Amino acid sequence: MRVDRVLLPLSGGRVSTGFGTQILLLETIGAKSGQVRKTPLVYLKDGERLVLIGSKAGAPRHPGWVHNLRASPRVKVLAPGRSGDYVAHEAEGEERTRLWADAVDYYAGYATYQERAGARRIPVVVLEPV
Repeated sequence: MRVDRVLLPLSGGRVSTGFGTQILLLETIGAKSGQVRKTPLVYLKDGERLVLIGSKAGAPRHPGWVHNLRASPRVKVLAPGRSGDYVAHEAEGEERTRLWADAVDYYAGYATYQERAGARRIPVVVLEPV
């Protein structure tokens, strides 16, 4: 929700429209524009790491923030008790399998999104604190 771009910074990451859902504000650098981009996203915790799912509700293309992370993996995050600098990588192999299962357990809609996405493999992105 666009309002989260305002609510999250004003509340220090504590208040969003995703009641009962973990929402963070991801700050990336636009791959083409070089401009700062702020995107509210659902996230999962994996120890000290944060996990993002590039589902875009099953659209045929990846969300813009995935392209931004591929071009520049250093990001800032605003989230309760987790705010700070991170570096991103896409999970592969066993790591991806485990994190995807965790994501589907957290929100079953991700499985539906993968079906909608067809041949596009939905990225599982891991943010490691710097």
